[in-house]
Amino acid sequence: MGLTQDDFDRESELKAFDETKGGVKGLVDSGITKVPQIFIQPPDDFPQANNKFDLPNIDLHGFDSNPVRRNEIVKEIKEASRTWGFFQVINHEIPVSVLREMRDGALRFFNMDHEVKREWYVTDSTKKIFYNSNVDLSSTLPVRWRDSFHCRMAPDPPNPQELPPLCRDILIEYSKQVTKLGSSLFELISEALGLRSSYLKDIGCADGLATICHYYPASPQPELTIGARKHADNDFLTVLLQDHIGGLQFLHKNQWVNVPFVPGALVVNIGDLLQLMSNDKVMSAEHRVVSSCAGPRVSVACFFTTGMVETGKVFEPIKELLSEENPAKYRPTTMKAFVQHSHSKVFDKSSMSHFRI
Repeated sequence: MGLTQDDFDRESELKAFDETKGGVKGLVDSGITKVPQIFIQPPDDFPQANNKFDLPNIDLHGFDSNPVRRNEIVKEIKEASRTWGFFQVINHEIPVSVLREMRDGALRFFNMDHEVKREWYVTDSTKKIFYNSNVDLSSTLPVRWRDSFHCRMAPDPPNPQELPPLCRDILIEYSKQVTKLGSSLFELISEALGLRSSYLKDIGCADGLATICHYYPASPQPELTIGARKHADNDFLTVLLQDHIGGLQFLHKNQWVNVPFVPGALVVNIGDLLQLMSNDKVMSAEHRVVSSCAGPRVSVACFFTTGMVETGKVFEPIKELLSEENPAKYRPTTMKAFVQHSHSKVFDKSSMSHFRI
């Protein structure tokens, strides 16, 4: 493993890394052959994935035109959301050309000349638009082998001129398309919960969207690094576009399961706040991204959340889902308070237990 935690000046190394504003890509482009100490993960973070589980693939074709098929889809989503917390969707009506252009647009951003790209580098995660490597460099955890470009697209979208020209048009178009898909998914999940189809949309679940492009460079020592630590999403719902490199895994029955690349598919996972509101009728799953010697891996995650924007809306277990036999398991919260607590726990799943009654 090399040096111990006490043998190097972590704070100085973090400061030096942050000041390059080049992210992990900058390190890789410089030709490093060994992983810097600040990135090295404890070995127990790397149990092998179990490939005996098959993640549900749900075909959305006909959900809005065929009532019989819609009922079948609702049942599939109900089972996947209750049992797995993750599923993939195909025939979601977002053209493959748009998916491809979004991946390419993300790549164009990260491949920009360093001197141009560094103008977007910000460590203040409350900004509408920012690029950085890790938003929690000040934490005591090892640094993730990943760079990210964040855009808050709703409820208060940025001026198009604020977005990078190389991916401006596709960011706007893709976010618009995912918002439409998310609206449909919230309808189907509402029905899966036994509620009217517009229920989750009516209470604001589709009001906010953050689109985040992730870039995971190939690692010279993938066994020592991690692209994303184990965490659960602190939103309502996440829609993820991933490429063929792979690496995304989620916990199912205390075992890591690989999320396979399916051409044209989008990965959907339930967020913590939707689990809270459903009173555990749907479940959020912890997940991570492991490193690889192949790459770069590019993904685009769309989070249905208002994040740190204070809307004043209070979210709590939905009363229609409660009874004497099934009382509320969680306290009411605002999205801002929920996200703040989640960040204070550095993506620790215990953010759920904090709100549990």
